[in-house]
Amino acid sequence: MSLTHLDPSGQARMVDVGDKSSTSRTAIAAARIVMQPETLAAIRVGDVKKGDVLGAARIAGIMAAKRTHELIPLCHPLLITHAGIDFDYVEQGIDIRATVRCQGQTGVEMEALTAVTVAALTIYDMAKALEKTMSITDVRLLFKEGGKSGVFQRGEGANET
Repeated sequence: MSLTHLDPSGQARMVDVGDKSSTSRTAIAAARIVMQPETLAAIRVGDVKKGDVLGAARIAGIMAAKRTHELIPLCHPLLITHAGIDFDYVEQGIDIRATVRCQGQTGVEMEALTAVTVAALTIYDMAKALEKTMSITDVRLLFKEGGKSGVFQRGEGANET
């Protein structure tokens, strides 16, 4: 098996997708930020001095999806047609899910993964005055479709946002 991001001499390269067909691409990624019950309660009721924690995290995640190519070496800049971030309160903290779509020649998995990670980092930043022991965990791809490799689904409820 050859690695697509290495040239014949083993040097890193950006994959040429110019000859690939443009198809509809979707990726869904998830992450969790684990925190103490008191921190979670403060976020739920809006009692965090920096403001609307989840509102800021949603915007940050969407912005991150759009700028992934600036953060991850060798990622292609994509014309994203949709980026959505959803949150679910769970006993241990907050589950984050990002859905990213584009019509293009390469997938949006990295954009979805970047979106949930930056959304989680933003929650941490907004609430760190309340708790510095929060943990960002379980960053993972749940679902992807489009392109030559077809559909991938992790099997843990990758319902679309």
